[in-house]
Amino acid sequence: MFSQNFLTYGLKISGEIVRDILFFPLWWYSRGLVMFFKKLTVFLSNKQKSLALIVWIKNIFRPMYGQTDWQGKLISIFMRLMQIIVRSFVMLFWVIIALIFFCVWIILPPFALYEIFFQFY
Repeated sequence: MFSQNFLTYGLKISGEIVRDILFFPLWWYSRGLVMFFKKLTVFLSNKQKSLALIVWIKNIFRPMYGQTDWQGKLISIFMRLMQIIVRSFVMLFWVIIALIFFCVWIILPPFALYEIFFQFY
């Protein structure tokens, strides 16, 4: 009884392992790539929300602290413009990081196979 169950489940598990190994490249470049892309877009959306770049752009001509004289408006525009520039560079940094991760996701399996085959020669 024990050996029959061991043989039956052993064959099932072995078959699933072979199926998973053969199905891995298809998953990696289809559903896995789509899931990773969605996670990257959520990541970039959260970074944009934390930087509040859209809010700064929408309120660029609104005076800060309710100062409606021309000096207050000029200082407000200058400060918001500086904030928008700095926050845009930070957002650009995160977009570049996300693009690097996306490219690594695409390149990683062929690179791993190359390195595995390189070890044999």
